[in-house]
Amino acid sequence: RWRGGCGGGQGGRVATQLTKGSNTELPTAPVRAVLGWDAGPGVPGVDTSALLLTAAGRVRSDDDFVFYNQPAHPSGAVRHGRDGAVEVDLPAVEAQVERVVLAASADGGTFGQVPGLHLRVLDAAGAELARFDVPEAGAETAFVAGELYRRGAGWKLRAVGQGYDSGLAGLATDFGISVDDEPAQPPAAQPPAAPARTPLNLDKGRVSLVKDQTVSLVKTGAPPLSAVTLGLGWDPAAGGRSIDLDASCIAFDARGEDLAKVWFMGKEAFRGAIVHSGDNLTGAGEGDDEQIRVRLGDLPAEVHALVFTINSFGGQRFTAVRRAFCRLLDDRGAELVRYELSDTQDTTAVLMAAVVREGPAWSMRALGEFRSGRTVRKLVDPARELLFG
Repeated sequence: RWRGGCGGGQGGRVATQLTKGSNTELPTAPVRAVLGWDAGPGVPGVDTSALLLTAAGRVRSDDDFVFYNQPAHPSGAVRHGRDGAVEVDLPAVEAQVERVVLAASADGGTFGQVPGLHLRVLDAAGAELARFDVPEAGAETAFVAGELYRRGAGWKLRAVGQGYDSGLAGLATDFGISVDDEPAQPPAAQPPAAPARTPLNLDKGRVSLVKDQTVSLVKTGAPPLSAVTLGLGWDPAAGGRSIDLDASCIAFDARGEDLAKVWFMGKEAFRGAIVHSGDNLTGAGEGDDEQIRVRLGDLPAEVHALVFTINSFGGQRFTAVRRAFCRLLDDRGAELVRYELSDTQDTTAVLMAAVVREGPAWSMRALGEFRSGRTVRKLVDPARELLFG
């Protein structure tokens, strides 16, 4: 993300001020597209992205979508910078690419809550070439702010300002991105169910779960938990490369209808009652790789269960992962429950754990069910079947 202010031209050059639908010529050289807005309390964050389109107005493959979870195009011509800017080396853009769409998504809100949204295009030295002040929005959760497009042998910038109320996933789908990936594979044959175990609670302190075991998240004489954090972690297998896994959460009602998904394309739900910490692209380091914070007391009454998942967005298999675990922390950061996967399978997703409402309190169940799917969207039906039959 980048909360940039307005910058003027350098070296005597006056930046072009664009209005919606207008355009301006750009030098055929590397440029940086920067989104800025007026940050403040209650203002959602904004994430930038880029789509490389052919003359048909579509991507060639999912590789043509550059965003925080896939920060570089294979050609190297378009990159998602550390500060959230989109860096485009115009001379290096492949000949089949006619347009580079500059898009944005609101993290945990709408663009009607983002004042002062504007797009600035800078040259390699940081001089501002053009600026577009995006018109005030409403319920849109994603925006095409502008686009870089070929005109003859050169490039131009067009101010677009088109909103989407279906979020980044809806915007990406409109340009041919497949956010629902390969067909889900049928579940592998499961061993016979283990015999029922003695119910657990937190009276004796931290609990280590095994698959299919459940713990009541209560302690005798203590009030019900009001807030928890689900931490998920993993490491690459010995000698392996960095691996990009994604933690997500699916909320269900008591009938098994999915109410919300919190994942890298939508990091917040229920007015901040569930919040994703952000994406980890490598799995390196100790401790949690990603966290999902839940204010249990602020969840709507219809939320009956939360299922926490891990997906391999890049298609790497869980056989390349070791030490995958999840753990539940209280609002002071103390670990209450821990569950470590004891096996692995040649799949791209796993349903890790479920937190289920039981009257005024909640329980946590270790799942450890392997499935296939590069995004959480492929796990909604398997999670529903697992919890509700």
